[in-house]
Amino acid sequence: MATGNINVSVENIFPLIKKFLYSDHEIFLRELISNATDATLKLKHLTSIGEVSVEYGNPVIEVKVDKEGKKLHVIDRGIGMTKEEVEKYINEVAFSGAEEFLEKYKDSAKDSGIIGHFGLGFYSAFMVAHKVEIITKSFKDEPAAHWTCEGTTKFTLEEGDKQERGTEIILHINEDEEEFLEENRIQELLVKYNKFMPIPIKFGTTEETLPLPEDAPEDAEPETKTVDNIINNPEPAWTKQPTDLEEKDYNNFYRELYPMQFEEPLFHIHLNVDYPFNLTGILYFPKMTQDMNIQKDKIQLYQNQVYVTDNVEGIVPEFLTMLRGVIDSPDIPLNVSRSYLQADSSVKKISSYITRKVADKLKTLFNNNRKDFEKKWNDIKIVIEYGMLSEEKFFDKAQSFALYPTVDNTYYTFEELEEKIKENQTDKDGNMVVLYASNQDEQHSYIQAAKDKGYQVLLLDSPIISHLLQKLESSKEKLSFVRVDSDHVNNLIKKDDENISKLSDEEKEKLKADFEKVVPKEKYTVQLEAMDSDAAPLIITQPEFMRRMKEMQQTGGGGMFGMGNMPEMYNLVVNTNHDLISEILNTKTDKKQERLIKQSLDLARLSQNLLKGEELTAFIKRSFDMVK
Repeated sequence: MATGNINVSVENIFPLIKKFLYSDHEIFLRELISNATDATLKLKHLTSIGEVSVEYGNPVIEVKVDKEGKKLHVIDRGIGMTKEEVEKYINEVAFSGAEEFLEKYKDSAKDSGIIGHFGLGFYSAFMVAHKVEIITKSFKDEPAAHWTCEGTTKFTLEEGDKQERGTEIILHINEDEEEFLEENRIQELLVKYNKFMPIPIKFGTTEETLPLPEDAPEDAEPETKTVDNIINNPEPAWTKQPTDLEEKDYNNFYRELYPMQFEEPLFHIHLNVDYPFNLTGILYFPKMTQDMNIQKDKIQLYQNQVYVTDNVEGIVPEFLTMLRGVIDSPDIPLNVSRSYLQADSSVKKISSYITRKVADKLKTLFNNNRKDFEKKWNDIKIVIEYGMLSEEKFFDKAQSFALYPTVDNTYYTFEELEEKIKENQTDKDGNMVVLYASNQDEQHSYIQAAKDKGYQVLLLDSPIISHLLQKLESSKEKLSFVRVDSDHVNNLIKKDDENISKLSDEEKEKLKADFEKVVPKEKYTVQLEAMDSDAAPLIITQPEFMRRMKEMQQTGGGGMFGMGNMPEMYNLVVNTNHDLISEILNTKTDKKQERLIKQSLDLARLSQNLLKGEELTAFIKRSFDMVK
């Protein structure tokens, strides 16, 4: 039996591992299973290139809990180690030896799936165990080796009596880490980190119901048999070629990823690139809600089928973090605990590749089945609009598939919209004015007035629309977006033909003064306008610029400082050509005039959903009194 010291340059690596290296103790199991996977894949590779003559078979990795003995076993049927290799790989903290293996077989091994670069993977066992044993037998015809260490730099190494090839790691679990002796906890960790590992992982057994034969009597009980409980799916959808998968395969995989998700995804994007970096994966567009925060952290990052994290910030552009799915890349640099990304140029390249790929897929979906794309628009628009705002390249590509729906459910691309409205909706200065509503019910009367003039009205109601309109206006010449309730219809798109007012200048001055005596000036600016005599006598509007700046500040960013908290200000547009307005002007008593103005103002406020609470109660009482 040999004893010796582990050759590490720091005085004592174990307190360091326990304290600083891994913030999350549970990942020890991921590390040990990754090493076991590497050992198995190395053997597979050597047998496939004819380097060794042993039988590869169908090896599994087995995890066993010994609650009584307070031990956890991880057993593989992989390449195994000789005594010399244990010395080399374990005692010199040379990690799993994967780099050396890949270097030696670099031409043939690049697609072997070997995980590699796994930091101090094996030593993470000492976070949860006070003693660790390795019993291992190499595929070479040499005796087994048995290594033991109790969490100090001292170890013992002797010949073992293991007969079958592979490695068994035995963890003697610490008292304060006994959660890792609970079967449910181990099952949970295996599902979390190892659900898609490339080698089958066995954890105990399970009962399987056998199908009944066709001629079985009606009351026949189906038989059950005990089978290995295999935790993982070693060949998940993203490891296959898109040509080998059908729509149902993608939907089944979505359910595998999100068992609690009942809705089907809207569509998927299969990522598959091997130059200038390696990346595979499948992203899904789920049905979106208007709440942009609720969706995040649903994309899972893997390295060679090993789960790393669901925080993919930096790899996936911000606007796509609302999607779901899997990204797998061995080229994403992780720090030693493999929980945090390190910013570098390859991550930036991956991010822009994903952006491009998503844009191309959206364009294809739009071109191939526009009707279906329009049907899904409301469920995906928040992602697309956010992408147009935050990524210049995506903004450019989105011009060919971003849609602008009207209140009548007609969908236009911007180019089509331009073609449709250019003639009728260009003002006297040559600016094209796009009219839009944000709420079809609340803005119904304004929408109707615009439609009566033959104008197209878009329905743009996502929470970030003000920011996007600002961006669109700055990217195109002579274009402005105006919400239909921001002015009366004749002023929305100013043409040269102005209506003549029925009132003289003196009458207008008196009318304005009469209104200003009654209308609260901290909320309303009184404006006199000559409109058609059958247009409404009073219209409440909210200036586009002020309202938009306020909205932009409320949804974060943009806007003018402090405008988010400004009180609501409205324009009260008085139609000087309406009979009611002439009646108000010519009323003999101040009291009656005040009552008419108040009643008319409240009716205008009611149409805008601005009459609430006490004022609404008083208005209803007053109205009943008037109809007695």
